[in-house]
Amino acid sequence: MTFSAAVVAGEPSGDLLAARMLRGLRSRDPQVKAMGIGGPAMARAGFEAWHPMDALSVFGYVDALRQAPRLIRTWRDTRRRTLDWRPDVFVGVDAPDFNLRLEEKLRAAGIPTVHFVGPSIWAWRFERIHQIRRAVSHMLVLFPFEVDLYREQGVPVTYVGHPLAELIPARPDRAAARARLGLEPGRRVLALMPGSRESEIRLLAPRFLQAAQILSSQDPDLQIVVPVVNAHRRAQFEAVLAQYPVPGCRILSVLPEAGQGAAPARADGLDTSEWPVAWHAMEAADAVLVASGTATLEAALFKRPLVISYVITPWMRRIMAWKSGQDAPSLPWIGLPNILEREFVVPELLQDAATPQALAEHTWAALTDAGLAVRIERRFAALHESLSRDTPGLAAQAILDASRGNA
Repeated sequence: MTFSAAVVAGEPSGDLLAARMLRGLRSRDPQVKAMGIGGPAMARAGFEAWHPMDALSVFGYVDALRQAPRLIRTWRDTRRRTLDWRPDVFVGVDAPDFNLRLEEKLRAAGIPTVHFVGPSIWAWRFERIHQIRRAVSHMLVLFPFEVDLYREQGVPVTYVGHPLAELIPARPDRAAARARLGLEPGRRVLALMPGSRESEIRLLAPRFLQAAQILSSQDPDLQIVVPVVNAHRRAQFEAVLAQYPVPGCRILSVLPEAGQGAAPARADGLDTSEWPVAWHAMEAADAVLVASGTATLEAALFKRPLVISYVITPWMRRIMAWKSGQDAPSLPWIGLPNILEREFVVPELLQDAATPQALAEHTWAALTDAGLAVRIERRFAALHESLSRDTPGLAAQAILDASRGNA
């Protein structure tokens, strides 16, 4: 009998994860039937969408309230379709606010449920573990330290590795990346990454650009690249750049044509044609100044010295404290590289500490300290190795086992 899976992924990172998981399932059963909510990568893996991934896209609490009626309709329709279909398993990929509620209903109705990407209860909202116990037949986690946490709480769990560790090369090729971007090989390069959300660019970009002004005065030859995710964020960043101009600052939303034509073949033969532009910027960089988030892990996997920063408004901080029941994260770190290493391997400058002068001082050290660069490269190479697993195969096997009651 053909294996069937309902799957819900609500954002681009989840779409990529789910697509790799589906390919792992198809390697075991080429006739797998998969339907639900997903994006273009899942569609290329043979997925049939009831709703597009954008149906779950919200940006912040205000937008979530505004979109609540649509989200509720989508949730109810997905629950109804899944209960009518009764697939062998339901897989919720991240999107915990949407998926955990859905998984709770489906599991109570006798459908095995797998949640892919453990919610970060180790930092915020640990009380959510009670809902997870009710909702999840099996948890798939991306980080090794999460296994003990879920196991101690009675939740069956499998560490499947982080897919970024498979996609990002173990030995980055800085020279090839600079050629692709049309950057001069003998000058320092800083990747400036103030985030992908409107609020992040509004709050961080002015500080980052003022820091860049200081750095450019210290090194007039400094090359600064700013990858942006879409035209809206580009226009927003350009408006901030007009207020805080930085000589030679280049905004990247796609690879420059000249850079593509000039790029030599990589020594590792890796195809970079589908990389996000941010990866090209990080591979080319000597250092990265970055907003806290997944990009911090990406920079670490590219073995680059980085400085992590984040700023939120007092109003947003009150909302987060109300929603989580915590005034602050339960860990002393917010950046994924530091969380995984359990120490401040790279600096974190948050809130009032994120002054342009402090950002510039730490970033200057990241750009110029050769000994630091060597230590960071070695440390992050070991981290890369620890996160590298056969993620599609491990995830697929755990999902098959859960569907058979072997969780």
